[in-house]
Amino acid sequence: MEILKIKKLIEKILDNNKAVNIITIDLKNKTYIADYMIVASGTSSRHIQSLSEILCAELKKSGINDCKIEGKDSPDWKLVDALDVIVHIFHPEKRSFYDLEKMWQEQIPKEKAQI
Repeated sequence: MEILKIKKLIEKILDNNKAVNIITIDLKNKTYIADYMIVASGTSSRHIQSLSEILCAELKKSGINDCKIEGKDSPDWKLVDALDVIVHIFHPEKRSFYDLEKMWQEQIPKEKAQI
């Protein structure tokens, strides 16, 4: 599946399942770990867990079988690794604390992006 279709599918799944404040960050010229990072919030620990599980299940239905969830023991954060899209789902307080959007939206000099 094309990366833009995967990104749009993830955004749609998160939106349909009531994720809050969904932000997509283009990582293509910043790092080689992924093409996109999506950051979203859940309203409770149970909602965060459900969002991560639903996201992986729906991606598997679409043919993305290598989807993984990190942070299974954390009530405040989950990371879903969907190949070239990384999805962080946070409790709003933890999201504010880590502020990944600010960190990754800043321009990184090209020579540092290659490290």
